[in-house]
Amino acid sequence: MSNAAASSAADPDQRGLAVAFRGVTKTFERGGMALGPLDLDVEAGDFVALLGPSGCGKSTALRLIAGLSMPSTGEVKVSRQHEERARHAIGFVFQEPTLMPWTSVRENVRLPLRLAHVGKADADARIAEALTRVGLAEFADAFPRELSGGMKMRVSLARALVTDPDILLMDEPFAALDEITRFRLNDDLLSLWRNLRKTVIFVTHSVFESVYLSQRVVVMTARPGRIGADIRIEAAESRGETFRMSLDYAEYCRRVSQALAPAYSGQSAL
Repeated sequence: MSNAAASSAADPDQRGLAVAFRGVTKTFERGGMALGPLDLDVEAGDFVALLGPSGCGKSTALRLIAGLSMPSTGEVKVSRQHEERARHAIGFVFQEPTLMPWTSVRENVRLPLRLAHVGKADADARIAEALTRVGLAEFADAFPRELSGGMKMRVSLARALVTDPDILLMDEPFAALDEITRFRLNDDLLSLWRNLRKTVIFVTHSVFESVYLSQRVVVMTARPGRIGADIRIEAAESRGETFRMSLDYAEYCRRVSQALAPAYSGQSAL
């Protein structure tokens, strides 16, 4: 029997944390240990990137935070700023947009509000605001087949934001996009984060994306995933091409790449 525990509280440990992992492991019956032991704190309002090789437990960590899976041992604590709507405190953006092809952009974004039994007038206002935030207000009546890959991902992001979550979990959302679209969405995501101040936990395989987006890059070891390095990116929030072309950016990318190298060579970074 598992001795796992997952809990929610107004403040995981009274230090303004959004998420706290305490001795967390995850073992799959046929796949062995995927994660841990993992101890990790994420402060409210932070933008944290989880970086590591395939199979190191990055996506598993997101699923544990979202309550889609339970830890095998240890505890995952998630802060709920608004207890009256705790079920909607987390928004999740997956690698694939997972849109319903038979209905419009507006109705795709409406789905979580429908599940929450939000009234039509309130829902319509929230949907309009979410689509405006992601730059798709003019495409509310379009169908997914009429959208580009980047636009579909924007719809997925609007759907995650429409419930006004405290925490936004993003699982390699831009991995399948071309580089130009990816850069544009990176900039748009940073603008959203600065304006909304959500806690963002962003899974990526890209060193360059992790450094550009985040305040902290948590580098995970090869499976079972643990923390190999935790690197704070001390750069101005108003990032753009100036930061991408800077020596500071290049140096951070070098440091993160060095921290990641042992995971790809089969060695432990600990």
